[in-house]
Amino acid sequence: MKSFRSPLLALAGFLSLGAPHTRAQEAPPDPQMKAVLDELAALKGKPIETLTPEEARKQPTPADAVKALMKKQDKKGPEKVGDVDDITISISSGKLDARVYTPEGDGPFPVILYIHGGGWVIADLDVYDSTPRALCNAAKAVVISTHYRQAPEHKFPAAHEDVYSVYKWVLANATKYKGDDKKVALVGESAGANLAIGISLKAKDEGIQLPVHQVLVYPVASNDLDTPSESENAHAKPLNRAMMKWFVEHTFAKPEDSESRLISLVKSADVSGLPPTTVITAQIDPLRSDGEALAKKLESADVAVTYKNFDGVTHEFFGMGAVVDKAKEAVQLAADNLQASFKGAPAATVK
Repeated sequence: MKSFRSPLLALAGFLSLGAPHTRAQEAPPDPQMKAVLDELAALKGKPIETLTPEEARKQPTPADAVKALMKKQDKKGPEKVGDVDDITISISSGKLDARVYTPEGDGPFPVILYIHGGGWVIADLDVYDSTPRALCNAAKAVVISTHYRQAPEHKFPAAHEDVYSVYKWVLANATKYKGDDKKVALVGESAGANLAIGISLKAKDEGIQLPVHQVLVYPVASNDLDTPSESENAHAKPLNRAMMKWFVEHTFAKPEDSESRLISLVKSADVSGLPPTTVITAQIDPLRSDGEALAKKLESADVAVTYKNFDGVTHEFFGMGAVVDKAKEAVQLAADNLQASFKGAPAATVK
């Protein structure tokens, strides 16, 4: 059953490099988003694209900006959940850090494997701590947040291999963490959303249990760096054109690797047979066009899709529910659709 609610830009004209595009001006952030961006600017981080990966991993993040704003607004954090445990997951490539967020109660609870963003190069479980907490409470699910090998030390497809191994580990071990191993879903942000749908593609190929739902928040879905949203938001914060090129240069051993179906999803992946999907994008984000195009492709393949773009907010807004109301709305949309799929029901309607 399709639940694709929002109009998309036509695919023709922006999936090919060099095609003519209408160049729109970058939209202004809404007041709450602007307050976060002002705090981020006040932290005086250096442009990521001018740094080494080691230096970039030490820069102030949007999560730091949210914490600074919360302090000014006298808000307490982080959001409390029933329990939080740091664990280590052993897979063939080695040991990975992971964190388990458990709701109040006895369970068994549905399970969400959450995969953080960072362009496959930067960020970790601490930078992306707020989203798993919010999802744990809103979806009433155990959330297992996993790290993965990062580039340039570990080039593509190392991260994709890691998260797929972790997914299989979750299927085998969910019950040890009050989880229901028959109700496992995926949530990812940015590069993490790309990794999440990669799990679904590999699970389909290998004939193993598919996730019951996948939430893809501003996913990387193509290797095209000349989409309408990328041009429109070429100088946006906290993600822009120069940073995207920097991530690409560090992630792939050779340019043609980006042609993989795991990266160039819109162009190369067979997405038929994938689970119900929620795609969330932000207006002020170079990746908005990727998310729009991927949602359209999923719909065309008869995958049940809910798509919603949030105006006035930027890349990384999803985890900012403490200070950005649209983030709370987006998380609730994701949680409602996750809960529906956990129950075997159609996704919630987006109006």
